Order: sequence, then C-alpha cells, then structure tokens
Amino acid sequence: MIDFAVIGSGISGATISNKLNKKYSVRVFEKAKGVGGRSSFKRFKGKIGFDHGLQYLSPRSREFKSFANKLIKKRVLKHWKGNHQFLNEKVKRDKKHVKLIGTRGNNDICKHLLKSVNCKFQSELFEIQRQKNCWFLRFKDNTDIYTKNLIITAPFPQVKKLVSKFVKTKLFKNKVNMNSSLTVLMMTNKTGSNVSSFFTNDNILGWVSNENSKKRFKCDKDLWVLQSTYEYGKKHTDNYKNKKKFYTNVLINKFKKLTKVKIKKIYFTHIHGWKYSSNSNPLKINSYWDKKLKLGICADWFGGPRLENGWLSAEDLFNKISSS
Repeated sequence: MIDFAVIGSGISGATISNKLNKKYSVRVFEKAKGVGGRSSFKRFKGKIGFDHGLQYLSPRSREFKSFANKLIKKRVLKHWKGNHQFLNEKVKRDKKHVKLIGTRGNNDICKHLLKSVNCKFQSELFEIQRQKNCWFLRFKDNTDIYTKNLIITAPFPQVKKLVSKFVKTKLFKNKVNMNSSLTVLMMTNKTGSNVSSFFTNDNILGWVSNENSKKRFKCDKDLWVLQSTYEYGKKHTDNYKNKKKFYTNVLINKFKKLTKVKIKKIYFTHIHGWKYSSNSNPLKINSYWDKKLKLGICADWFGGPRLENGWLSAEDLFNKISSS
C-alpha cells in the first residue's frame, strides 16, 4: 500500500507530489499520455512543437516569483521576449508584464517537479471506495490501488463527481464557473511575421502565439497556436469533434483577417477542445484537507484561473497535511 495517491499531473499535482515524495511513498495517476495538464506541449518532431494550452506565466505573488526565479536559474524557465501586439485598444499594455515560458515546453515545470516521482499515464480514475483506514481506487485500465491518503487535483466538476459523497462540508455547494476554449495548432509557410503573439478584440479568436518566437527550435516553417475566446468555446467545445474541419477553418480565417499575416500554404493543423481550460468565480479557500479521511483537494479553481493559483493551492494543502 502506498502513502499517497495523487490524481492529476498538472501544476497542482506535480507540486504536491514533489513535496510529499521527499518523505512518503507517492504515485501519480494521469489520464493523458504525459505530464502537464493544461500546460501540455504537443511535440511535432524532435524539439519542434506547440504549447497546446498554457502559453506563458506571469508571476504575481512573492512566493511564486521566488519559485519561478529558482527555475530560471536552473534553466527550466526562461523569458519570452519579442513583439507582443494588443489588437484590443481597450486593454492597457503593461510594460512590466513578465512572460515566462518553459525552456523546451510549458510542461517543463511539471516535468521538473515529477522527475523523481512514480507516475502512471493513461490511467483514468472512475471508482473510489473508502475501506476501513484506506482508499480503494479503480482505474479504467483495470488497475486497482490501495492508498492511505488520496489527493485529487482535477477540475471542479470532475472532483465533485468523484468525491462529493465523502466531503461533509459545503465545498461542493459553491459555484465555480469553468471556462471552455478551442485551440488550433497550425504549421504554415514562413510568413516573415515578427510578432510573437496577438491579443485580439474579437469575439471568436482571442489569442495567437507564434511558437517560433519562443526560440526553442529552428524550423523552415512557422508554427502557430490559435485559441478561441471563452465565449466561443462555451458554445462549441461540446460539439466540435463532429465538425473539426469547420471550426479549424473558422479560427484560421479569423487569424488571417485580424492579423494580416500572409499564409500561402498550410502543412498541418490539429484542433482540440478544452472543456475546462480555465475558471472564474473561484473559492475563497486555498485547498481542502480532511485529516480524518485523509482526503485532500488542490487546484487552481480554489484561487483563480492562473497556473500560479494551482501552485499556491498545492503549497497550501502541503502545509495543512504537514501540520495535521
């Protein structure tokens, strides 16, 4: 039997696992093929690839700034400099706005934190039982696990479905709004664009990233990430799989029209729907810990939509576990 089973390898799962692993036996279970959660990196070939979800970090709290600075020194993170254009005139540009990215991909933080932790991928949890003084977990790949402590780091609706019957507080009576978005990855001819990113004023296309500007690889093609607005994602993420080509073309055509980037040829596209890409109306607590049941929950939705909020939530949960 292991001491801690952690569900999810995003920033919250990676952070809490890294800390617990120094003293306890820990195992991480992730339903995807690799670590990172919403900060995943989709590799195309070799070092060439796309930041699939999270595009950059902009630390705000003193604690997270200190953490980020340590990772910069270790070359896990680096600054993303360049020409970041705001097409939305209503948004004020902050010249002090720091943009940090992973040296090889934005899942580098999670990879770094989990490098010494036992992780099992493509393992989706679907059943939880409380048996005497331990937890029994069953996964869709027919894996069964017994663990003394259980940590869940999934989005609010998924956590509610999994463990609401065990939580005796009003935690799940709160309303947390989860935002959806569509993301298109695209490889085109060399366009000659010197723009690193576009923040638009459109109601369909919200954000564009030029992956080449992150200077992780050399490529004779341009790689772009197009992210829809939450408004458009809310309407179409549930149904996009039935019309992938249609939604891909909607975002690409918006990109061409808004940015005036000249695309002569498209070599590759991929579209993905993020059902829970972000959150709004977060809780006023930082994490949840039931020391009697040995059940913990941490995630960004406790504090806000940023990756930093997920890190702060995991730090808070670790402190609660350590003092219990």
